[in-house]
Amino acid sequence: MKNASNSNDTLRIAIDIGGTFTDGVATIASNGLIWVGKTPTTPSDPGEAVSSLILNLLQQVKSSLGSSTPRLTEIVHGTTLITNTLIEKKGVKTALVTSMGMGDMLDIGREWRYDIYDLDIVLPKPLVDADCRVEVQERMNAQGIVMDPLHPLEMGRVAVALKKMNVDSVAVSFLHSYINDGHEKLMGEYLQHALPNVSISLSSEIASEIKEYERTSTVVASAYVKPIVASYLEELEDRIDQIQEGVPLRVMISSGGFTSAKTAAQTPIFLLESGPAAGVLSALNTARQNHVQHVLAFDMGGTTAKACVAIDGVAPVAHYFECARVQRFKRGSGLPILIPSIELIEIGAGGGSIASVNRLGLLNVGPESSGSVPGPVCYGQGGENATVTDADLLLGYLSADNFLGGEMKLDIDQAQIVMTYLAQKLEVSMTDAAWGIYNIVNENMASAARIHIAENGHDPRDFAMVATGGAGPVHAVEVARNLRIPRVLIPIAAGAGSCLGMLAAPARSDRAWSNPQLLAHCDWPQIQQALNNLKVESESELIMANAQNITWQIGIEMRYYGQGADISIALDWQELNTQTGQKILELFEEQYQKLYGRIVPNAHPQIITWRLTGMEQTIGHHFEWGDGRVSVSDAKHKTREIYQPIKKAYGRVNVYNRYSLKAGQKLNGPLILEERESTIVVPIISEVEILSDLTVSITLKEFE
Repeated sequence: MKNASNSNDTLRIAIDIGGTFTDGVATIASNGLIWVGKTPTTPSDPGEAVSSLILNLLQQVKSSLGSSTPRLTEIVHGTTLITNTLIEKKGVKTALVTSMGMGDMLDIGREWRYDIYDLDIVLPKPLVDADCRVEVQERMNAQGIVMDPLHPLEMGRVAVALKKMNVDSVAVSFLHSYINDGHEKLMGEYLQHALPNVSISLSSEIASEIKEYERTSTVVASAYVKPIVASYLEELEDRIDQIQEGVPLRVMISSGGFTSAKTAAQTPIFLLESGPAAGVLSALNTARQNHVQHVLAFDMGGTTAKACVAIDGVAPVAHYFECARVQRFKRGSGLPILIPSIELIEIGAGGGSIASVNRLGLLNVGPESSGSVPGPVCYGQGGENATVTDADLLLGYLSADNFLGGEMKLDIDQAQIVMTYLAQKLEVSMTDAAWGIYNIVNENMASAARIHIAENGHDPRDFAMVATGGAGPVHAVEVARNLRIPRVLIPIAAGAGSCLGMLAAPARSDRAWSNPQLLAHCDWPQIQQALNNLKVESESELIMANAQNITWQIGIEMRYYGQGADISIALDWQELNTQTGQKILELFEEQYQKLYGRIVPNAHPQIITWRLTGMEQTIGHHFEWGDGRVSVSDAKHKTREIYQPIKKAYGRVNVYNRYSLKAGQKLNGPLILEERESTIVVPIISEVEILSDLTVSITLKEFE
């Protein structure tokens, strides 16, 4: 272990709220020593689990370091609160204020069916009811020129109508406000004064982009959760103050950075995918430490499993996302959201996902989940249906006596009862039912990842998988085997991987500005001024997050005039002029040819949207255990029977305490490595090595 601490050391804590467990990690900034905690999520009051976990982590650090415990200087937080609120439709009563004639926009959408053969198709229900939409007499054209002014009397009429609705939040979205936000700002200022207790959200401040339906959907979703998130963050800051005054709260955002709690409360929709994004950052940090270029980041928790394909150590960022889908894996069945988010694919179920028999008599897993309450049957908290975790336990992959380091005993007898019931419905043995659940989950995840990798023009055999999450290490080797990925890396504290990602995350701010112009006719002074304004806004946000060493990047979304799909290119921050335009053209044609095999002769390139990203420089973070768990001397502490898929039978394997394994140590699978927050399952012949950063490297030697 490194030197414990010195007088200049500081302590940082990261907390991630998942659907089943809330994870936490405390680290000393100077030397990377970590302490890890995990507790069941408290859905009725998520902040309760957060505050209790912070206290637990502080106690762990104090027990290890005593009087030399450094002061707590920062808490970084990720949450599923926004996602869950949108999925469950439990937000506040929200109104939409929009341009005359656009009141039905949320119902009309894009006028297409996500499944043309489904006669009983269910479309996503808008978050704002029709009787809570107010149309306003105002209009701008596509160039931002005022065609119909917004008069004070009209704003007064809108305020009166909103008061009668008794709403808690208002979303304002006018036509073409991405190019000229004057009317939205006027309306926002008026409503803030007229309705002081109502939350106001403007589309131009959240998604200043072309596409009125998607932009409106985004601001509505943000307004729908804004009072809840603001209240939650304010209460959480109060709880942190009671623990220690003056500790700033930072919040993880979907694009892979963090921001201040104040900014997060104003634009909560940017937190939508904060937890999964942090898991990707943890995987990339591990890959960077071990010189791995092509990574499939695999994060499986109690509710969902997600993956990200990262090339050359960089996670791709998408600017379109869907949430609260009616059909989980069908694009177009959810609410469109225009936010920058690490490009993730939801590739399967989580540990709490429920197994059932469908109408054809076949086994089905998910998407319903037992969550943290009541949880899987083996938790002994009232669960009644077999889950993935129950299957993992019956296959021998989990220990009934050593789950969460022995703090939580698993009820194998109850798991056997519900699995036997499921097996009888399927007319198979209990083992076959348990293996079927495990195998279906793994194959579903492998299939989704395989398609995603192929769509990006790559071969899975060129990748290494980095697995995080409480259930990720349990399933990672089998998912990799199905994909023919030859190597799996399990980082230190993988069960709390999202928290390590938050601690490694840079401060980040993203802005966008749509102004469709032909490249040949670009008004460069106007564009430069717009980007300068965006930079000033971002700098103010980054200062609140205490960002250092900021780098700036300009993103450009382009297409040939008349086309509907955009191509993204990027430049380092620079002054824009005609020479820059030539560079943009070269980058566009290079990317277009790479994607489509040729460029279009005599076509006119058009710039649709400008993006600006400000981000702290990314550095590698090295983590080591800070407590006494590494002092265990006997690595191999028992053996047990596990189901071995190649043999299709149970076999006895060695079980090791992960904490006792030293860097450089080599083992041979099949085997089990146990730690408090997760279990690493290697059910096939493999070479297992402990790397210098205590990452477990598993090289698969058996695929059939």
